[in-house]
Amino acid sequence: MKPIAAAAACAALVLSASAADAKGCLKGAAVGGVAGHFVGHHAVAGAVVGCAIGHHQAAKKAKAARTAVPPPAAPVKR
Repeated sequence: MKPIAAAAACAALVLSASAADAKGCLKGAAVGGVAGHFVGHHAVAGAVVGCAIGHHQAAKKAKAARTAVPPPAAPVKR
């Protein structure tokens, strides 16, 4: 019975998964992984933290771009 329940749970997770918005995560994970490796062999922890920081920075940049005021249009000379 356990294998059937496990297979059903896996199928439910796969079918309910949606596309992830990972802007900034890959770059942050790469930098964090390298930094974590050199700090004390904590590459995975560094990658996780780097991903979180990279995603936060990308979201902040996207929000600033959405709320930016466009420059005024140049007056038409006749």
